[in-house]
Amino acid sequence: MQKTTHLKFEFVALMASLMSIVALTIDALLPALPEIGTSLGVTNPNDNQLLITMIFLGIGFGQLILGPLSDCFGRKPIVYVGFIIFIMASALCLITKSFEIMIVGRVLQGIGLAAPRTITISMIRDSYEGDYMAKIVSIVVMFFILVPVIAPTLGTFLIHLFNWKAIFYFNLIFGLIIIFWFWKRQPETLESENRIPFTSHLYLDGFKEFIKYPEAVAFTLVSGFITGSFMVYLSTSQQIFEQQYNMAEMFPYIFASLSISIGLATFLNSTLVVRFGMWRIAFISSIAYSLISVLYVLLFFSGNNPSIYVLITFFALQFFAVGFLFGNLRALAMQSVGHIAGIGAALNGFISTVMAVPIANYIGGFVKTSVLPLFIGFSIFGILSVIVFYMLKSKTSSPATV
Repeated sequence: MQKTTHLKFEFVALMASLMSIVALTIDALLPALPEIGTSLGVTNPNDNQLLITMIFLGIGFGQLILGPLSDCFGRKPIVYVGFIIFIMASALCLITKSFEIMIVGRVLQGIGLAAPRTITISMIRDSYEGDYMAKIVSIVVMFFILVPVIAPTLGTFLIHLFNWKAIFYFNLIFGLIIIFWFWKRQPETLESENRIPFTSHLYLDGFKEFIKYPEAVAFTLVSGFITGSFMVYLSTSQQIFEQQYNMAEMFPYIFASLSISIGLATFLNSTLVVRFGMWRIAFISSIAYSLISVLYVLLFFSGNNPSIYVLITFFALQFFAVGFLFGNLRALAMQSVGHIAGIGAALNGFISTVMAVPIANYIGGFVKTSVLPLFIGFSIFGILSVIVFYMLKSKTSSPATV
């Protein structure tokens, strides 16, 4: 397929909608965590975080399985497979009375959602390349990130009107609408002649090809650092605002306002990336991400939480930097592996997610009475990201040897 350099509105809208299902399934459940925990007999509130982090684990493993298969059989059939898994997993979550089975259901939901999440990036890579690809990814990721603006409020509304199970029903209905649109309007982006024959060593061959490109590996690691530290916020935000700050009623609105910060940065990135380049913007943003978190740690090292206004200011600045990172990091990782876009996106998503889940679970265990551990995590992984960028910059700047 010839790479285009103009924006196709319906394509972008559909890709954004596919990604939005993932965000909606994660974020709409946030205000329901205490109610679900109570309903299923959870005694430790920290265990409720698993309902968020475990779906990411499923997404990570699902990408590794489904992404490479899309290189063999085309993008659309694998998206359909993912949605079938998602529907069955959602049914499991609705009928179970066991927290452990609910966790299994969330992992399976993640495996199913891995299809739209990773194959969306593959379809964009099939159609675009370079900084213009980063522009399209940024627009799609912007909508993916803006879903949290409404998702917790939507979740709260559904809980008050019905109960927590209504959130799962809504996600199912929304997903079915999007998959019908996808079936009717989206052509296959991977032509038959560009498909990879399915073999027993498909995954091993794909991994060997992926690691031939240091930039793809390096930016995947940075994605893992940033995603992991940000995932701590996603899994602990309900505890922070509802328990540490006693602002249960305001939680959906605070969460939404902070999501706007990320969405604004992602929108700005979509307009600036073609002018300044994804590499430069991502490097500067990783430095800002690190400096903001280090400043918080230095100011509030005692562990005493600041006022809610100070905390929201730091979060907004932190997430503004994140908005310039998410889309660019994925585009940078995919730039050199366009010939294996399916397995490239899968490995990028799998490695970064498998890194992120233990990071989130470990740091999240410390976020009990103070927000400080969260910002320490931001600092550590932000600095590691800057180091990776600096190493790449030094390598590319060094004179060639003969």
